[in-house]
Amino acid sequence: MGILPLTQGDEKNFMDIFDLLTMVGGLSLFLFGMNLMGQALERRAGGKLRSLLGRLTTNRAVGLLTGLGITAVIQSSSATTVMVVGFVNSGLMTLRQAVNVIMGANIGTTVTAWILSLAGIDSGNLFIKLLKPSSFTPVLASAGIIFYMFLKGDRKKDTGMILLGFATLMSGMETMADSVSGLSGIPGFQNLFILFKNPVAGVLAGTFLTAVIQSSSASVGILQALAVTGQVSYGAAIPIIMGQNIGTCVTALLSSVGTNQNAKRAALVHLSFNLIGTIVWLTVFCLADVSFHPVFLDEPASLPGIAAAHSVFNFLCTILMLPLSGFLEKLVVRLVPDGKEPDTQSELDDRFLNTPSVALERCREVAEDMAKTAVGALKESMIVLRDPSASLASSIRKKEDKTDHYEDILGTYLVKLSARQIGESDSLEAAKLLKLIGDFERIADHAVNLLESAEELREKDLRITAAAVSELEVLSRAVDEILDLSLTAFLQDDVESAFMVEPLEQVIDQLKEQMRTRHILRLQQGACSIDSGFVWSDLLTDLERTSDHCSNIAGCVMDMARCSMELHQSVREFRDDSEKFRRLYKVYAQKYVLLV
Repeated sequence: MGILPLTQGDEKNFMDIFDLLTMVGGLSLFLFGMNLMGQALERRAGGKLRSLLGRLTTNRAVGLLTGLGITAVIQSSSATTVMVVGFVNSGLMTLRQAVNVIMGANIGTTVTAWILSLAGIDSGNLFIKLLKPSSFTPVLASAGIIFYMFLKGDRKKDTGMILLGFATLMSGMETMADSVSGLSGIPGFQNLFILFKNPVAGVLAGTFLTAVIQSSSASVGILQALAVTGQVSYGAAIPIIMGQNIGTCVTALLSSVGTNQNAKRAALVHLSFNLIGTIVWLTVFCLADVSFHPVFLDEPASLPGIAAAHSVFNFLCTILMLPLSGFLEKLVVRLVPDGKEPDTQSELDDRFLNTPSVALERCREVAEDMAKTAVGALKESMIVLRDPSASLASSIRKKEDKTDHYEDILGTYLVKLSARQIGESDSLEAAKLLKLIGDFERIADHAVNLLESAEELREKDLRITAAAVSELEVLSRAVDEILDLSLTAFLQDDVESAFMVEPLEQVIDQLKEQMRTRHILRLQQGACSIDSGFVWSDLLTDLERTSDHCSNIAGCVMDMARCSMELHQSVREFRDDSEKFRRLYKVYAQKYVLLV
């Protein structure tokens, strides 16, 4: 039995199927490339995002430009808005600041459409041809693979990933455009965009598409690819673009679930801004269409034309709403009224995990607060040792509880963060923080132990000899200094301060042994009691172990300076073979000498 030849109609049907598969494949490449590029851009620039957002003021222009700049860099208004929701939820940003940043983000997201519009360039001029993605995408892909595979360093690899992501994105864009170019003669496709000339239908279509893929940049890119057919008029494209701005709010709304009231309000600001802007300018658009029907609305939309429409619409929305930012703030406060505030504010918000560099910076800030709290508790406990009447017990215990809380949330959060795709330097920083939080928590524990020893001396009316008090004063001053050195080393990544810790820790070890020996002599002479001796031993142990944790902290800082986490290899090398160590040890031994 022979194979029947394909008729012209069958061949056309097969071609339609293959075109559809090619379009789906191109769309997949496009979305993957955009996601890849966005993640790499966030890693590459994310370290500066937190400090940039931290400089925000209530000044409208500053907030607007900040939102615009960050979104233009990371190519996602959704990512910026989700970050803003997280910052508001953590109390790092006020609602008023958030309003201005969100407005700027809407303008920043239009940059992507302009980049994609380069695919529509058509000219015989050599320079103009070089601007076409088909001309420079292979070069970017080649450069990207060299950066990613053959160069060392996180920043270089992220740069390679940005270039590869952009090349993939543009290849997907061209594949989509090529696959749909043959659809222009199909009546069903033509009727589809005739339907979208109904402004409401266009807005709903844009909203739905963007809500599904959660990226207005991607949905604008898809619209640009369809515009290659010549069947997408400006009259159909503009309402779709308006709808895309509403659809992109879904991501922020989802991220606000389980947050506090202000964070929910920040997400509603994003929705209200786009919804009000769309209603106002859609009304103007419809009135203009009915009144005098501009000729350009019937013309086929070009790729640069869609990019321009996207930018103009977002600029118009911002111009409309920027003077009304106070009204927008009052509106969302009314929509989410004050009431019983759920306990959802967190020092570390899971929303930051999507931008690992920002999440790591926030971990660093919380760890710094933990370090200051722990050191503060230990210093207060030494005050209580010198002055038993000092009323610091409540403060010391609260600080210890706070460090326990910090250790729990930081440990959990850093483990989650480490499971994400983060660079080598960020991974080292996360590992360093995981190690250090245990040392800070133990310092706070020793503070409570010292407090309890002081309370036991007072409650049992135990006496410590004047000689012992004098010795304790020397040891306390040494511990006070080592606390300051290790805290400075951590807070400022100060390697010089870290170098000074280990010699002082060795001196403190010697002081402890000398004080223990002197105590035994006083016991033998009957100068102090057995009960006070037990408390004395506990005091020495807690102070000496505090210095051990300070040594761990300094060693970690020294290791990080060498981009290593080899369990304080730097400290061992410094201690075992260093003239500087011996010189510092001698200085501290003379400074903290026990009187005869």
